[in-house]
Parts: sequence; C-alpha cells; structure tokens
Amino acid sequence: MAGAGGGGCPAGGNDLQWCFSQVKGAIDEDVAEADIISTVEFNYSGDLLATGDKGGRVVIFQREQENKSRPHSRGEYNVYSTFQSHEPEFDYLKSLEIEEKINKIRWLPQQNAAHFLLSTNDKTIKLWKISERDKRAEGYNLKDEDGRLRDPFRITALRVPVLKPMDLMVEASPRRIFANAHTYHINSISVNSDHETYLSADDLRINLWHLEITDRSFNIVDIKPANMEELTEVITAAEFHPHQCNVFVYSSSKGTIRLCDMRSSALCDRHSKFFEEPEDPSSRSFFSEIISSISDVKFSHSGRYMMTRDYLSVKVWDLNMESRPVETHQVHEYLRSKLCSLYENDCIFDKFECCWNGPDSAIMTGSYNNFFRMFDRNTRRDVTLEASRENSKPRASLKPRRVCPGGKRKKDEISVDSLDFNKKILHTAWHPADNIIAVAATNNLYIFQDKVN
Repeated sequence: MAGAGGGGCPAGGNDLQWCFSQVKGAIDEDVAEADIISTVEFNYSGDLLATGDKGGRVVIFQREQENKSRPHSRGEYNVYSTFQSHEPEFDYLKSLEIEEKINKIRWLPQQNAAHFLLSTNDKTIKLWKISERDKRAEGYNLKDEDGRLRDPFRITALRVPVLKPMDLMVEASPRRIFANAHTYHINSISVNSDHETYLSADDLRINLWHLEITDRSFNIVDIKPANMEELTEVITAAEFHPHQCNVFVYSSSKGTIRLCDMRSSALCDRHSKFFEEPEDPSSRSFFSEIISSISDVKFSHSGRYMMTRDYLSVKVWDLNMESRPVETHQVHEYLRSKLCSLYENDCIFDKFECCWNGPDSAIMTGSYNNFFRMFDRNTRRDVTLEASRENSKPRASLKPRRVCPGGKRKKDEISVDSLDFNKKILHTAWHPADNIIAVAATNNLYIFQDKVN
C-alpha cells in the first residue's frame, strides 16, 4: 500500500500517496539536547505550525501563498517567528531545577489579526500573542526621531504624528503567565470550546483556568491519596471535548479513561463514564501494567470518538460504549518479544502521541527507527513510513517500510534487531483540512503531503 488516510479517498480506489515536502533543522550527527523537538501543533486554519523544543524555544512556521508559476510547491512552510518561551528556573523550597522544555503548545482560535497560543513547561503556562507590525509612527512632539526627549521650551509648533511603512516585524509578547498552581509536572493543556477557559493537568490534579485570570484556578480533579504510599495510578493526559464545553476526559497509567461532566459537581472526582478494556489473563506479563499506560488521548474532530495511545497500540473508542474500543490498531506488535531490553534501556516509558486527520477517517502515530504509522479507518489498511533525509528530494514518494519480526527476512524488510531505538517519532501533527503532516524526528521537523499528479 502506498499510503493511508486520504480525505475522501474511496475504499478500493486510488490509494493516497505521500511525498516529501520539506525538512527543517540541522543535519549534525551530534544533536544538542536543547534542539530536540518536544511538541508540534498546527493552528485551527493550518496556516501556522508551531514547534517547541527542550531549550524552551517556540518556532512558528507560516504556510506561504501558493505560487501559480510553481503549482507543485503548494504552499511551503517557512519560519515566521522564533522566541524564547521559557527559561530554566530553580525551586528553592524543594531544591529542584525546573526545566525550560516545552511540554505542550495549544493554539487559541483566531479572533483578530493577531494569533494567540498557550505554551507550558513542567510548572508554568504562558499565553503568547504573535502579531505583525509593518508601520511605525514618526513626528513625535516630545521626542526626537532617535527617541531622546526634547526640551519642552524649545517646542515652537505642534506636529501630528504620521504612520510610515516599515519592514514587516513579527512580535511575540507574553500576555498572561499562569504559575504556581501545579505541585507536579504538567503533562497536558487543552483549550475549551467556549474559548474562555482551558485546563492544565499534572500527575495527580487537573485545574481549570480562565484565560483572563492568572492568580487563581479551580481544581476540578484531584486523585492524590491522603497517604502517598497508597498511590496506584497517575494522570497521563487530559483533553476537553471539541464541542461540549462541560465535558473532558483524562487517561491514567492503568490504561483507563474517565469522562467527566463539570455540570454534575464542581470537583469531578466522580466520573460520568469509565472506559476500560478487560485484560486477557493469558497475555499477562511483568510488563503488562507498563505497556497499558496511556500516553495520549485525543477526541475526534466530530466529538463522537476518542483515540488513546498505549505503548504497543492505538485504540479508537465510541463515547457511547465504555466496555471496549471499537477499533484496535497494532503499532509495533513485533516489539512484544523485545520488552525486556526496552525496559532495560527505558524505551518502554516513551510517550508516543497520536493525531486524527481532518475528516477523522485516518489516524497517525509514531514508532522507532524514525518510522511512523498511518491507519485508514474506512479501508482498515495501514502503512509504515519513514522520516529520513535519504529520501528528501522534493515530491519524492515515500516507500512503505516493513519490519521482519524474526526468522527469514524478505527483500525490502528490516529486521527488528536492526531498529534504532534512539530514533523515535513521539510527536506528530496533521493539518486540520489538507493532507499535510508534520513529523518531529529528534531535532528535525519533516513535512509530508499527498502527491499531486
């Protein structure tokens, strides 16, 4: 199969083919820790693409207007703005360093000419305004053109300042800083569909914020036991429903998902729905609990389904059925026999994310060896693709990859023993309307698109 997940691709018709579009980032073999990409997010229109890294920086790419003289370029993404979102800090009370690493970025729907986004590290969330300036005021009365104040007694005539055109400047300014509300590390932020509030989740608590109020938040979930020795699970991800402003879900390290309704009570410790797949006793092992931990949860754009990612699989749940998922897609089942070595090198704790395409007909998630997986929900077909500079010619088609779990290896198959576990695709994003995907591979951002004939 050449590709998966085409918006409007009929089952059994022409398969969607993915091709290389762009790659951002240095080619150096020695990658600086600060340059490793830690989050990727398209805005609501898909015209802007933001990445955050372990050095606390946010880089925003803007899609160029399509060029009629180059019909196959189809609007490339170029750097629009770069700014330092977070700095390293030190918690003197606990003698702990607070990393500057950006854990999550979430865009707010655009209301005017400026763009707004939320970015968070382990402890502090910031609301950033990204705006353009292409005019400057000249002809002040009280100061010279170089900014120095004039002597009021030497002013003999009044001038009306005028706006003069200047080179386009993109400014990023912090509008709000939401701090001191989380004891543990923040793993999720999610903007509500009312566009006025958002939630932030750490290991044991979820807080509800108003975007205009920084000095207080409401604690809506608290699973911290009175005695920490009784702690059996932690919150791993949380997200608001895309249309119902009172509904949110959070996942746990035990592989369960709880759906809560804020209309029922102020503290949502009692869930409205509880999603859990019963474990097969025959497949239970030492690693069962670790690999069942959910690393990401995402509602579909329609709000009817949600998707969860655990270590070996991605599952699609119907919100009306709590007993089991309606779809289970194996991401890298061939690693089940390697769990012991993956535990020893800590890879078993990697947190892979997942994403939907615009029409909710396909899903994407990452794997090792810079592989990423796509699953077409309509045709039930899947494909493994690779983010690699070796195939980085413009419009070069991506060839499907296959992994040989063991035994005799066929031509074009890759042995599971030769996979590079240091190369991993943890963060991916899908354009909300078009077949354009962004894939973060260590310090490089790959952009792929469907092939246009």
